[in-house]
Amino acid sequence: MKAIFPGSFDPITNGHLDIIKRAARLFDQVIIVISKNTHKNGLFLPTQRYQLVKEAVQNIKNVEVKLVQTDLTINLVHKFKADVIVRGARNSQDFIYEQQIALMNKRMDPTVETIILFATPECSYISSSLIREISSFNGKVANVVPKNVNQALLKNQSNSKQEINNET
Repeated sequence: MKAIFPGSFDPITNGHLDIIKRAARLFDQVIIVISKNTHKNGLFLPTQRYQLVKEAVQNIKNVEVKLVQTDLTINLVHKFKADVIVRGARNSQDFIYEQQIALMNKRMDPTVETIILFATPECSYISSSLIREISSFNGKVANVVPKNVNQALLKNQSNSKQEINNET
């Protein structure tokens, strides 16, 4: 069976990796689809997110990464010949949001199932938006993101400091 795991992954976190690893044990193939979230302002460009995710999952054999910014998830299920959509939920608010999306996808195609994997307690507080905020104030996030993402965030912090210094 083939699954897709769509998301903006801006940036990918250890919580995302936990869901990906667990999905990779459940399915023959997992395709991570880096998509556009129209409700979020991104920190990293789509191509940067693609590279960060690709590096973070390179040792998981049955996982591949695709960058698709202009299509509905339900269409991507068909495009990649997937059997199921995998989503993650950290808490009850995430669950309700994911349930709404799953039901809408079910309405658009009754043959497509969504599997929601719940975050482990160690990852239940990690969110990309929280990572972006902490990082923007030079906070340390190395323990909740992959090493390559932490390096990219540190580089981004350094570039932001240089821009501020150039403006003053």
